[in-house]
Amino acid sequence: MEVVKMVGNLPIKKWRSGSIDGAIWSNKRQIERDGVVQEVEFKTVTLRRSWKDKGEDVWRDERLNLRKTDIPKLLVILNKMQDELLLTGDKNE
Repeated sequence: MEVVKMVGNLPIKKWRSGSIDGAIWSNKRQIERDGVVQEVEFKTVTLRRSWKDKGEDVWRDERLNLRKTDIPKLLVILNKMQDELLLTGDKNE
């Protein structure tokens, strides 16, 4: 049986461009296997888009949390979407 316990979570680097920001997080967890506890470190990223609701004067955001192995897949999809929008999109947009 494997028991996973999250230990800490601190951002190690941040970037921002307009309403979009991203951060790399250092995570540690303790894993117990056969009575032996090990602490392992892994990194994740968070992408966030922020906006202020009109009329409510309230800031909102949406977040996407990803593992390191998700980033290449995301880049491929974003590049394909950018190609579609820029190369075949309506010239009036």
